[in-house]
Amino acid sequence: MMGKEEEIVRIAKRLDKMVTKKSTDGAMDLLKELKSMPITLDLLQSTRIGMSVNALRKQSTDDEVISLAKSLIKSWKKLLDASEDKNDEKKRNSSLATSSKDASDTKDQSSNKKQDPPRTLTTPKITTFPPIPITCDAVRNKCREMLTAALQTDNDHIAIGADCEHLSAQIEEYIYQDVKNTDMKYKNRVRSRISNLKDSKNPDLRKNVLCGAITPEQIAVMTSEEMASNELKEIRKAMTKEAIREHQMAKTGGTQTDLFTCGKCKKKNCTYTQVQTRSSDEPMTTFVVCNECGNRWKFC
Repeated sequence: MMGKEEEIVRIAKRLDKMVTKKSTDGAMDLLKELKSMPITLDLLQSTRIGMSVNALRKQSTDDEVISLAKSLIKSWKKLLDASEDKNDEKKRNSSLATSSKDASDTKDQSSNKKQDPPRTLTTPKITTFPPIPITCDAVRNKCREMLTAALQTDNDHIAIGADCEHLSAQIEEYIYQDVKNTDMKYKNRVRSRISNLKDSKNPDLRKNVLCGAITPEQIAVMTSEEMASNELKEIRKAMTKEAIREHQMAKTGGTQTDLFTCGKCKKKNCTYTQVQTRSSDEPMTTFVVCNECGNRWKFC
């Protein structure tokens, strides 16, 4: 088993390199090699090969590669579905066996103690841990459905083996508990989660939620900046730096003053500009330029 797992991991790494280099040369041979392997659900989850194959499918422009990748993903999804059906059947059989035993015990006790009043039988509840939060609200249930669809984007949940319906119910429950109703604030919060989870340029957010690196409680309250991809964060950071630099360089748009003394030439012929570089409830940052020697500095 270890030999087979190592072989699958090796193939996954080669596929990941192809995606990174944006070159799928030789991918067909690797996919055919995977197709010939008897892959189990345990191997699928431990190697996460499904994520690598799906990433290749998205990257490739070769119809044969795309078709074979889709075929593999479809066959692996059947493994997950079969496993879930088997678990559901076990739960049903367990529930029936427990109910039957309770009914038999009650009948025996009734025959031995006819004077005792009949007891009400309760069917034992089969739950998962933690249990799925239940709601009868149509709006909330619709939001859970849309969150489930967002989590299932690109089928990453198949390789990870995540229960998307369970996760979406927990995320929605935390959002509802925080907002306390289903008004516009609630709907906007749900929409922003869906948009970011479906973002093709930010797959890491979805994968982190599916594998538990980001908990339902955390994703429910994250800001747009916190959910953004690393690429978008770097762009925003660069734009902020550029804006500050432009304000630092600006002289014509600034205000001339003699309130500041230059640290280099000791003259008081300066121009200053104020910029809001922090949150709106914090004071503005003042950038000062010496009109004599060109020295620039920041005054907080």
